[in-house]
Amino acid sequence: MSLLIGCGIFTGLRILDLLTLNWATILDKENFVIWEQKTGKRREIRINKGFQGHIRDCHAALHIKDDNLPCFLNRYGSVISIQRVNRAFKEIKVKYQLKIEHFSTHTMRKTWARRIWEVENEQGRGEQSLVVLSELMSHSSPAITRRYISLRQQELGAVWNDLNF
Repeated sequence: MSLLIGCGIFTGLRILDLLTLNWATILDKENFVIWEQKTGKRREIRINKGFQGHIRDCHAALHIKDDNLPCFLNRYGSVISIQRVNRAFKEIKVKYQLKIEHFSTHTMRKTWARRIWEVENEQGRGEQSLVVLSELMSHSSPAITRRYISLRQQELGAVWNDLNF
């Protein structure tokens, strides 16, 4: 699960694309190319150096012998289902008492996008990062991306805090 969650929050890929990854694609790689199933678009994904270490650790811990195998297999040797991943996420939410309203496979993609925006915003590039994220996520506009990562809701909520009594 840690590899799946890591891949999700470090690549921004949708679950359908994550489940197609094999070890040869991600192990000891700085980047890889994938054709997104939903959009049919080509995406080049870069793998963070720190996350590369986690991939190696998972590969070793799982005693992988064939790097052409998919990364996310169930106990029967088939690729894990999206439904199973969502059930595991619900178990994780309960076990760790996570305060996430809708915790599902899509949470990983939203987390990736939100984290990029936060880091870029701290550097004073928040608005520019929305344009880049919009392109990376195949959104029609930065306004869609803003809504997707709940910035608009956060901004609207902040208005109430600015009122004085």
